[in-house]
Amino acid sequence: MKEFVEFLKKYGVVGLAIAVIIGGKVNELVGTLVSGLLMPILGVVLPGGAWQEVGIQLSADNRIAIGQILNATIDFLIVAWLVFLFTRLVLERPAPAEA
Repeated sequence: MKEFVEFLKKYGVVGLAIAVIIGGKVNELVGTLVSGLLMPILGVVLPGGAWQEVGIQLSADNRIAIGQILNATIDFLIVAWLVFLFTRLVLERPAPAEA
């Protein structure tokens, strides 16, 4: 057991586990912000109708889903931007001055 605890400390396994858990929750938060707040706002700005269903039919069984690709791209850019802002806020904040 002692050797196992040393392994955990040496390789920072507990810290990594905490980072994975927090990262998962941050992902959930950002996803909720995007789907629940930002995408409805973008829905007002973007053209109405079923633009997410736009595509090019290549054959009876093959279709290029341009609307879905555009939607996923917008979603990715929003998530990446929010992660950037969050990271900059948390990691680049100046350390408090010591008294």
